[in-house]
Amino acid sequence: MFKPLSFWIGLRYTRAKRKNGFISFISLSSMLGLAVGVAALIIVLSVMSGFQKEVSQNILKLTPHANVFAFNGNIKDWKHVRSLAEDIEVVKNAAPYIDKQVMLSTAKSVSGGLIQGIVPEIEENVTELGNLLQQGSLSALKAGEWNILLGDVLAQNLGVSIGDKVTVITPETRSAGLSRIPTLKQFTLAGIFHSGMHPADSGLSIIHLADAQKLFRMGTDVTAIRLEFDDMLDAPVLTQEVIKALPNQYLVSDWTRQYANYFRAVRFEKTAMFIILMLIVTVAAFNIVSTLVMVVQDKRTDIAILRTLGMQPSSVMMIFIVQGIIIGFIGVILGLLLGLPVAYNVGTIVHWIEIQTGSQILDPTLYNLSALPSEVIPLEVAIIAISAFLLAILATLYPAWSASRTQPAEALRYE
Repeated sequence: MFKPLSFWIGLRYTRAKRKNGFISFISLSSMLGLAVGVAALIIVLSVMSGFQKEVSQNILKLTPHANVFAFNGNIKDWKHVRSLAEDIEVVKNAAPYIDKQVMLSTAKSVSGGLIQGIVPEIEENVTELGNLLQQGSLSALKAGEWNILLGDVLAQNLGVSIGDKVTVITPETRSAGLSRIPTLKQFTLAGIFHSGMHPADSGLSIIHLADAQKLFRMGTDVTAIRLEFDDMLDAPVLTQEVIKALPNQYLVSDWTRQYANYFRAVRFEKTAMFIILMLIVTVAAFNIVSTLVMVVQDKRTDIAILRTLGMQPSSVMMIFIVQGIIIGFIGVILGLLLGLPVAYNVGTIVHWIEIQTGSQILDPTLYNLSALPSEVIPLEVAIIAISAFLLAILATLYPAWSASRTQPAEALRYE
């Protein structure tokens, strides 16, 4: 079936100038269809991977790779637990924190959100909070000075700037005669940060851990301890090692669990997009079927002569499989040559289009991105190329099988 004669005849049929120009057009359109489908898949999936990576990095600017919680509530002796965590080989850094839901009030507005208590000198080893500050500094958070940091959107909504007073209203209540009233404490705005994630920028405020313990009457307790690993993508695996090393009364949860719905949605969207765009490749594969069916009809006399000379049906079948393989191979290679350069430079291309058209395709204020992100994943490119090539080969089977069943006497009857 794989004799060189079949290969060379199939190659000659592919390269030869056909009298029927329509067959040549269909063959060319099949190659271009495969090329466009492969290129579109590479570009779209690379952009989606780029968005996923960019958002993941933005999320982890203020989100720990993993958290250690106590099963029975707050962590009592956080210094001891932090020391245990940092003794684990896979843990790079650990930092305690408190988080609670509060109301923030100013003379101009009121807003709800999450407040976190941190130890500044420890926190900067675990998150990028210090690098995210647009105004002020992390060192401004000092125990007993009652300073606060706000997200830029939250600060704008409250209408405050550096040095202004912000009243924090907690769910904790205290007695006032015959009734109970919420606990209020006035803070001074000492810094404004921007993380690129709207939930944090519009609803997160940060104070010193000692101030938070006093505000919520927690004594020396903390809510949890943040953990940092060398690679955020390994967090689900490394978390299992932390669980085994810590005592049983502690629960460890990695960042992918916190944002499980988001990443599940991204994976679903990528899978759906892959299936939709593969339809382009499938259409091109159908074009290969129609091309080879017409070639078989056009070459019936040649096939009959070859069969009369003793060529086996399997060898005849291989002639047309070779044609389909060549069409598929050229189409996939063209798709790679078109898709990969565009995927690697999609941000530059989009920026050039914006300049030429005078319009804005990607609004940085909306997406918090200065350029369209793209990440080419070699495994995805390989899957796309192999899938397209296999479809092209499958498309050749019926026409090739049909050619192998040609009866010489029937084909030569009217010649």
